[in-house]
Amino acid sequence: MSAELIDALVARADGGLAVEPIRLPALGPGDVRVRIRAAGVCHSDLSMVNGTLAATFPLVLGHEAAGVVAEVGADVDGVVPGDHVVLNWAPPCRQCWHCRHGEPWLCAASGRPCAPGGTTADGEQLQVTLGLGALATEVVVPANAVIGVPAELGFEQAALLGCAVLTGVGAVGNTAGVRPGQSVLVVGLGGVGLSVLIAARRAGAGPIIAVDRSAGKEKLALASGATHFLPADDALSGQIRALTEGRGVDHAFECVGRSATIRTAWRATRRGGTVTVVGMGAKDDLLSLSALEIFHSARTLRSSVYGSADPDQEVPQLARAVRDGSLDLRPLITHRVGLDGAPEAFRRMERGEGARTVVVFDA
Repeated sequence: MSAELIDALVARADGGLAVEPIRLPALGPGDVRVRIRAAGVCHSDLSMVNGTLAATFPLVLGHEAAGVVAEVGADVDGVVPGDHVVLNWAPPCRQCWHCRHGEPWLCAASGRPCAPGGTTADGEQLQVTLGLGALATEVVVPANAVIGVPAELGFEQAALLGCAVLTGVGAVGNTAGVRPGQSVLVVGLGGVGLSVLIAARRAGAGPIIAVDRSAGKEKLALASGATHFLPADDALSGQIRALTEGRGVDHAFECVGRSATIRTAWRATRRGGTVTVVGMGAKDDLLSLSALEIFHSARTLRSSVYGSADPDQEVPQLARAVRDGSLDLRPLITHRVGLDGAPEAFRRMERGEGARTVVVFDA
């Protein structure tokens, strides 16, 4: 165990969030130590804090981050100190059935804690969100949990590639296969939902209809590529059909993770269309569809796990697209804070305000 204390955002079982000193685990031969330079505040972390997803506490939050390699273990040869990297919370093992059959996003080992989480200053064992715990000044992770990116790419945008952007862009391109001219609905305009809008515009879709419970999201939606913004209310289904010649949309993306909003997306989709669930919800939130409507509608209902992507291949591709200007992520970031501002960022997310908050660390 490292003797040096670093700062991290720690969640407690009573819902408390605070920046605390922690000790990282010792660097193993296959590990990498990364100094975090930017980290996004993601809804998946909030889902662990509020009980939507099961979690063990105390828990270091954060899994969407970028930084600089500070140290590598004796057996690491893919990166060297000074490299700029994006963290990968779901590194595929490359050995299980899914990996061997071209589905690394469904890897049997991905998303599990991949390294000891370290301890609090007084020796209590820590857990880390999705194997990373990246809302911290430093992390120690296996070498396969980092992906190199160009040093010219800003850390704030690089951080978002590791979760929100890869998830949203992949859902549009890999999972749904949206084509030019197809109509798209996006329900829920957090970081992932806005990334879906950006990707839908990039794919040439239209109309692109954005829906959120917060009217304050309209400006963000239009900046991200939506052609229309609609508030989430009882008239929604009729309004969407009015914009699609009475049919409903070709593709609906549910980016909330609730049965009610999945149902909303389902009702707004045309016969033969596709509903892609991107939001991660609670296991006891059940969705009910009748056998007749499943048959009659001929719709496809599926999920998109981590954008159906191979992060090792697609994060560098996204990085190049950001650098050449073909992928504009500027609308995604509405707040920049230091680590001590992260607790308020979670409260702001819970209120449905803004898009991504990025925690920026000093060099």
